[in-house]
Formats: sequence, structure tokens, C-alpha cells
Amino acid sequence: MIAIQSAGLIPVVIPPLATPEQSRAILERVDGVLLTGGEDVDPSLYGQERIEKCGNPNRGRDQTEIALALAAREMDKPLLAICRGPQVLNVAFGGTLIQDIPSQVPGALQHNTEDERASRVHDVSLEPGSLTAKAVGANHISVNSLHHQSVKDVAPGFRVTGTAPDGIVEAIEWDGDDWWAVAVQWHPEEMNDSPEPWDRGIFRAFADRLAGE
Repeated sequence: MIAIQSAGLIPVVIPPLATPEQSRAILERVDGVLLTGGEDVDPSLYGQERIEKCGNPNRGRDQTEIALALAAREMDKPLLAICRGPQVLNVAFGGTLIQDIPSQVPGALQHNTEDERASRVHDVSLEPGSLTAKAVGANHISVNSLHHQSVKDVAPGFRVTGTAPDGIVEAIEWDGDDWWAVAVQWHPEEMNDSPEPWDRGIFRAFADRLAGE
């Protein structure tokens, strides 16, 4: 909340909703959508059986956030997604996920460093000229890492714009000029007081887009 407020925005928390139609009604009253971290996405939503290492899903939250993402695209509302956010966004538009990086990606880096929430633990390479790279002001950054799932097959309409040295997807964004949607796998809100401006730049870029800049 501090990071989003520091960018001059007022957050409104949306609970799991009863119907997808309510998502559209809410979006008519706000400027954009922020999808945050949280539980693992239900694998049945992307055509997989749940493996043992996959956490218990919150189906109500999954359905609400998928509906919000789809409505945001339809209504051209800017969308920023963090951690679980890019995962649910990718699933909403037809992509798949790696359910558990340590058990499914041999040789992967340690991505779930919960005891180092505010530490930069691995590098990320960003696509030059991408919205993400422009937001952080660099093509190579270091990030914190608090996840064990990630994007696998990127959804139609999106492209990968950031990867870790082990190939794990760290950023995706909408592949077109008709919608602003940026999703990062790390937690920029945990780095709000970092001396590097990268993470605050993500929230500033979102705020600028909401302001029509």
C-alpha cells in the first residue's frame, strides 16, 4: 500500500466477488487495476492436474481477478501485476504456469527467498524498449524474489520482456499499443526504500498511465 500511495495513487481493495459482472461494475468506478501477490493459481484453470508442491488455491480470488483482468482489457483500463499477478494474468488470457520451480526446473535459481524480502538476490534482463525497461530506467537490474511459480507458456497477446539468468520468466506485458498491461514477478513494493530507483519507477509508470501521460 505504501508504494502505491507514494506514487500518488489511492488503493481500493476488492474482495472475491460473486459474479464476473460485478468486476465490470467496479472497473467503471476506478482508473486501473493492480493484481498483487498471494496464493497459487488453481492449475485446473490452465488445464493441469495439481502437483503436491502446488499450494491450495483460492478459487474465489482466482475467478475475481481473472474477471478483473479480462474486463480491464475490454475497457482499456491500465493494469499492473505483481508476483501472483503475472501468473493469474497469464492464465486469464490462456497461458500456463510452472507449478513449482524447484521440482520442475532442474538447475533453477532459488526464487523463493522469503527470509530476504528486501534483498536483491538475482539479476533480471529486460527487453530494451519494453514498457518494463522504460519504467525501471534500465535493461539489467537485480530484484528480490518471493515465488515458487512462474509463467510457462505465455498467453496470446502477451510477450516476455524479462527473464532471470536461469530462463525463468520475470516480466510480461501486453504486445501492442492498444492496452497498457505490465506484469513483474518480483515484489517492487518491498523495495520502496531501496537506493535504486528501479522499483519505484514501476509504480510511477503506472501512475503516469492512469493520469493519461
